[in-house]
Amino acid sequence: MASNSRNHFSSKFGFIMAAAGSAIGLGNIWGFPTQTANNGGAVFLIIYLLMVFLLAFPILVAELTIGRYAQSNPIRSLKKISPKWKISWIAIISIVAVSLILSFYAIIAGWLIGYFISNGVKLLGMNNTANWLTTFSIARNLMLMIIFMLLTMLVVRNGIANGIEKCSTYLMPLLLVLFIIMTIYIFTQSGAKEGLKMYLIPDFSHLSFNLAISAMGQAFFSLSLGVCTMMVYGSYLKKDTNLPTIAAQVAIFDTAIAFIAGLLILPAMFVAQNNGVQIFSESGKLLHSDTLVFKVLPNLFNTMGTSGLVISSIFFLLMIIATLTSSISMLEVPVSCAIEELNQSRSIAVTWISVIIITISSIIIWNFNELFSFFVQLTTVYMQPIIGLFIALISGWLWNRNKVLQELKKGYANIQESFFWKIWPIYIKIICPIFMLLIFFH
Repeated sequence: MASNSRNHFSSKFGFIMAAAGSAIGLGNIWGFPTQTANNGGAVFLIIYLLMVFLLAFPILVAELTIGRYAQSNPIRSLKKISPKWKISWIAIISIVAVSLILSFYAIIAGWLIGYFISNGVKLLGMNNTANWLTTFSIARNLMLMIIFMLLTMLVVRNGIANGIEKCSTYLMPLLLVLFIIMTIYIFTQSGAKEGLKMYLIPDFSHLSFNLAISAMGQAFFSLSLGVCTMMVYGSYLKKDTNLPTIAAQVAIFDTAIAFIAGLLILPAMFVAQNNGVQIFSESGKLLHSDTLVFKVLPNLFNTMGTSGLVISSIFFLLMIIATLTSSISMLEVPVSCAIEELNQSRSIAVTWISVIIITISSIIIWNFNELFSFFVQLTTVYMQPIIGLFIALISGWLWNRNKVLQELKKGYANIQESFFWKIWPIYIKIICPIFMLLIFFH
């Protein structure tokens, strides 16, 4: 597909909503609050905010710039960046990584759909059905995973402006509204004040090297970096876009949602504790970080009677929106490659790639204890940091600095005189790779 016929986001707002939607997912709403609770509360929040702009933001600019420069999928983009070096294999690894992430992500998203639907059927008195939807089983996991993948396919098949952008433009503001409603409600409950204190009043005795490394990793993963989703989205940007500015806007929106998620989840944990649910061990560690969304919070909602069903429905709808806006960006990475490298139509590419991902998800479901944690560790602990490291190295060392400057100038004519340009090239060349190595070896 030639670049002049390439689809683009129709507006900067649409791009920001789509890119933020890609970044805002379980990492923000589940991962960030539990990491914060496990690492001393406010002190982790402070270090995390620093790491978003010291580590994640520079690499986000790099991914967006590579994508917009090449106006193509990750394979062609990396070929264009450095024709002499055979680096397109990095894109292939990223396609494998993002597909594997989506394969287990779809399983978790299916559980969210199950909990959301169960609230409705409980109101109808169908308690057996509600229990089936929230009880772990192969049949339930397969059915709900397929439902979620069909939703993802539906959005991606409609393309960029009419699919991904339109979906994100409607869903992201709704996500924000639901967050605010939930947060205000939780603030009215007994115990919420203790959670707010933990979240907003720093105790620097918790500060450590391990905490800083955890905050770096959370900042990196929360912005969907290291699997080329932002590179693909960057390729759909128009040439007059100011990339540093729009990257900062995406980072700010993503970080704001993570911050609000902390305002919701940490007080909610203390509300649950006030209602008799044990949250922390005697040593102060969070007991249920891996099952917070599916055990602790539902137990809290159950103590609220009928109103708890409504609040629970709002919460799980919020979670479904966050996972859907992330999953569509993940599916778009291999789809964009299939369209351009294999000369396929979008509908065909979406169909066969989704079938492969559904198959992998099904294999994981049938061998859950052996494979689920393995795939999570393989992709998020190893593959993402390695790919992120290479993107930083490519941007800083292999890509001609003058070509980078000329690309950035198309949306920011005076960038050469800016503070950003005086810092970013050296930063992406030296500092970011060091941070990536720290995360990887940690």
